[in-house]
Amino acid sequence: MQPAIEAGGLVKRFGEKTAVAGIDFQVGSGEIFGFLGPNGAGKTTTINMLTGLARPDAGTIRIGGLDCTGNPKAAQHITGVVPDESNLYPELTGFENLCFCGALYGMRRSEREARAKELVEFFGIAEAAGRKFAACSKGMKRAVTIAASIMHRPPILFLDEPTTGIDVSAARQIRRFISGLREAGTTIFLTTHYIEEAERLCDRIAFIVSGRIVRTDSVTSLLQMVQGREVMDFALASGAVGLCERVATAFPQLQCQVMPGEIIRITSSAGRLRAGEIVRYLEDHGGQLLEARRVQNSLEEVFVRITGIEAGVMKNEKAGRGS
Repeated sequence: MQPAIEAGGLVKRFGEKTAVAGIDFQVGSGEIFGFLGPNGAGKTTTINMLTGLARPDAGTIRIGGLDCTGNPKAAQHITGVVPDESNLYPELTGFENLCFCGALYGMRRSEREARAKELVEFFGIAEAAGRKFAACSKGMKRAVTIAASIMHRPPILFLDEPTTGIDVSAARQIRRFISGLREAGTTIFLTTHYIEEAERLCDRIAFIVSGRIVRTDSVTSLLQMVQGREVMDFALASGAVGLCERVATAFPQLQCQVMPGEIIRITSSAGRLRAGEIVRYLEDHGGQLLEARRVQNSLEEVFVRITGIEAGVMKNEKAGRGS
């Protein structure tokens, strides 16, 4: 089957800076393909090239089998785009914005009004439908923007950081919408710097760092990299740094890392951690243990191993741009 999205050798420069440095990937029909990386990695630049908002300096783009390299509007009728900032009209209501977007795609009035009502029900946005867009919450704005992008029933959808800047409850709802669209057969290209979001939603993920893709694989295959690893966090009243150094010397087969909040994270790459032995050692050497808990293996561990970027960097970006 022909890929829904194909990119070959994409390059984009801004003056002396190379934002995207010759990347290649394919997105299969009906899958959610995630672009995961820190801010400034090239995610938005890539999606802008794919959607015609930026011209590549080199490379090729095919969407739905159509060559969009020299004609970025060639696939406009089969794609929907949700930018990182909502782009609807603030003076129109949510429903009016939906109908206006339908009109842009040549839908008849009766058709677009029926489709708008259908989407209002699907997304549960009746309140936003009757309210001016400017007066809606960030989460409601994001939901209306996604609804507007699929007014014309596009088989391919581009989502740029869909849950950035909205609260946890709204983000959870947006993720449910995205999963529902996938179940309906929509191909989704998703950029995010939320590791847990990529793990929950995506079928395959490309890790992008400094404009280069460093790994592309299915979530299942990526998680196999940390199978057999045991990770535990030991929360202490104080002295985590010194105790971690002692543990690393006493148990050279283990990896010991100090985490924020006087927490020692201990990892075993070869079999089960003997938690009792670690607890006794910490207490024998002056540690006041507050809590010990096992850490479930996650895509976060894989991301750190492949990219060398600490997950804390991504979390700081998340905190800086909203939850």
